[in-house]
Amino acid sequence: MPAHAPAAAAIDRTPRTARGERTRRKLLDAAAAEFAQNGFHAGSISAITRRAGAALGTFYTYFDSKDSIFRALVSDMSEAVRVAAREAIAPAMPPLAVERAALAAFLAFAASHKEIYRIIDEAEFVDPASYREHYETTAARIAERLAAGSAAGAYREGLGETQAWAIMGMNVFLGLRYAIWARPGDPAIGAVADVANALLRRGISAPDGTTPGLAG
Repeated sequence: MPAHAPAAAAIDRTPRTARGERTRRKLLDAAAAEFAQNGFHAGSISAITRRAGAALGTFYTYFDSKDSIFRALVSDMSEAVRVAAREAIAPAMPPLAVERAALAAFLAFAASHKEIYRIIDEAEFVDPASYREHYETTAARIAERLAAGSAAGAYREGLGETQAWAIMGMNVFLGLRYAIWARPGDPAIGAVADVANALLRRGISAPDGTTPGLAG
């Protein structure tokens, strides 16, 4: 083939039917279980299909390779976190209540999907672009909420990307401690969210003359 010939177009593997969506979902769930237990490198396509109860050929109907299902899984998990937070937020919630609800929803999600931490962390080495996209899009959503809170007068002005990443970092490590490393006698998820919310209230709320603002 001539050196200047165009590369073959990628095959569109998007499911066309509800049955196809269900099959793809089974494969993603099986991949989550396989990678959570064995890691990306030790995990295999054949193990994923066995877990899913699917034929090996079925896998290639929806994914090109082990790498492609891993990338799809990271994106799927990132979206699931977003949906969990969105569904926990009511339109009339004050800005600080929104942050508490979003954190509580994330902690609950992580507690019931503990595999998310191993898979997202492994993405840093398996697929750095997916890893970075997960955190950048999460921080962007927080930054949007901070901007809305500032516009409503609930937060001080000047909040932006740095504060969003700081909040995300707090949330991620609270999830690690209280969802992944949960111990008997730990405070309830709601209580953990209350403590984090108190930190935000003192750090990003509009100044009232008695509490210091967070340095920009």
